[in-house]
Amino acid sequence: MRIAMRIALAASTIALAIGSAQAQQLKLKIGTEGAYPPFNNLTSDGKLEGFDIDIARALCEEMKAECEFVTQDWDGIIPALQAGKFDAIIASMSITDERKKQVDFTNKYYNTPPAIAVPKNSDINGITKEDLAGKSVGVQGSTTHSNYSETTYTDSDVKLYPTAEEYKLDIINGRLDAVNDDIIVLQEWLATPEGECCKIAGAITPVETIHGPGAGIAIRKGEAELAEKFNTAIDAIRANGKYKEINDKYFDFDAYGS
Repeated sequence: MRIAMRIALAASTIALAIGSAQAQQLKLKIGTEGAYPPFNNLTSDGKLEGFDIDIARALCEEMKAECEFVTQDWDGIIPALQAGKFDAIIASMSITDERKKQVDFTNKYYNTPPAIAVPKNSDINGITKEDLAGKSVGVQGSTTHSNYSETTYTDSDVKLYPTAEEYKLDIINGRLDAVNDDIIVLQEWLATPEGECCKIAGAITPVETIHGPGAGIAIRKGEAELAEKFNTAIDAIRANGKYKEINDKYFDFDAYGS
C-alpha cells in the first residue's frame, strides 16, 4: 500500500511539474512590417516570409517560446510595441540613439550597408551630395535611410514614403531621380522584372551616429530579461549553424557583418 501511495505521489508530482513547465512556457507576439523584402514580406495569400521572419522563428525555437507574428505599418511600429500590441519588433530596425530613447534593443542580428539606386539611363554618376544636387531622392520615412538622406542630400528634393514599395513605383514611373535604401533590399528589387529600370549607383559608407551598429530586436524599456533571452538565442543560432542556414537561403555573404 505504501509503495502504491509513493508511486501515486511521485506521478502526481511529475504531472504537476510538467503542467507548471507548460504553463510557464514563454509566449511572445512578434511585430514586423511585412513590406520590406527580402527581410520581411507579406505574400498575396497572407503568409509572412523573409530573413527577419526566419530568424525570428529560429530564435523562438531556441528559446522554446511560442511565438505569434503581428504585422504593423512601419510608422506606428514603435508606438504599437509601447502600447503592448506585441512584445518585440523583428523588422530590420537599425539600433540608433534616437530609437533608444523609446525602446531597448538586443545586440544586432545583421548589418548590411545602404546604397543609392538610379534609372539605368540616369546621368547621375555618384552618390555624393554634389552628385545628387537638384535631384529628387525617394526613401522610406522614419528610417535611418531617410535620416541620412535628409541630413546629407540637403541640395536635393528628398521625398519620404510610407513603404519601400511606393518609392519603387515612383522611380519606375519616372517621378524620382534616385532612391536610398539597404543595398540588399535594392539588389533584390533590381533582380525582378519591376526593377529592370534601375541600377545601383553606389554603396554608402554607414555613418554610425545615423545608421547605428546594425539591426536589432526592439523591446519595451526595462525588459532586460527578455533582451538577454534574445541575445543568448542570437549567439546560439550563430554558433550552431542555424543562422548560416538561414543566411545562405537569402544571401551569398554573411549578413551579420564584421
